[in-house]
Amino acid sequence: MLAALAFMACSKQTATEEQERVEQVRTTVLQPREIEREISVSTNLQGYLTQNVAPSLTGKIEHIYCEVGDRVAKGTDLVRMDQTQYKTTKISMANLEIEKNRIEQLLKTGSATQQQYDQITTQYNSTKEQLDFLQTNTYVKAPFAGVISAKNYEDGELYGGQPILVLTQIDKLKALVAIPETYFPLFKAGMKLTLTSEIYPDQTFPATVEIVYPTIDPASHTFQCKIVIPNSKNLLRPGMYVTTAIGLGKANALVIPYQAVEKLVGANDRYVFIVEDGRAKRVSVTLGQRFDQDIEIIAPEIVPGVEVVTTGQHKLVDGVKVNVVE
Repeated sequence: MLAALAFMACSKQTATEEQERVEQVRTTVLQPREIEREISVSTNLQGYLTQNVAPSLTGKIEHIYCEVGDRVAKGTDLVRMDQTQYKTTKISMANLEIEKNRIEQLLKTGSATQQQYDQITTQYNSTKEQLDFLQTNTYVKAPFAGVISAKNYEDGELYGGQPILVLTQIDKLKALVAIPETYFPLFKAGMKLTLTSEIYPDQTFPATVEIVYPTIDPASHTFQCKIVIPNSKNLLRPGMYVTTAIGLGKANALVIPYQAVEKLVGANDRYVFIVEDGRAKRVSVTLGQRFDQDIEIIAPEIVPGVEVVTTGQHKLVDGVKVNVVE
């Protein structure tokens, strides 16, 4: 019994000593620092417009006028489908037009009724709509200037569900970039930015923010911007990987050495330790812009005058006593 009591007393003393341990740390007191606000994000380019050439008619493909890589102007013939239905409807349309004109003349002399004229007019208008539809989908033309980026059929094959061709605009490109939510108030349509590509290391390409999407993704805490890139020289192509540099002007920020930021194991959450009343307090932070060895940190608790641990943070747990050394 005496041995057990002695063991319990020893354990209690050890636990007390563990609770009261003091960690040696170095800190920095946060002060605002003027920075040139700029963020850099990467994305893939897309054709500004992409059209699947997919007629609303099934049947045989009579002829495809172009191949992959061909440049086509707006209004260029792309595909001719089987013409049988179109030609039959065109003949019916011509006959209806003759009959409509005949009844119209008879109506003027009283030899036909208004009801007869209304019936033929309705039939004529319906057939005309059908003929317009068949013409558009039998003789398929390019809706805009671009390049043929895919071809899925050959002449004489039966057209099914897959598009016959894919037309992509490349003289103007677009890209969607994901921006951290922190910068949402700073982004406006019309902002200018630049792109860089590893393929052209000595060149930059101008771009413009066209749309700032109004919602934030709750999973990634980012919002999307659609940017437009003029590409008259066709140096850039859809699918290329580019980096965008977006200047947001001067701002005051709170920065600390990058090594002072800890990362939660198994997640992408970042945190730092601050000192309050002689104890370490863990604070989750959002990372902002990086400046060489320093990084901007953002959180409600991170304000000027806060003391952030910059050395010894790896040994800390929330609430442990700390001794700040010079």
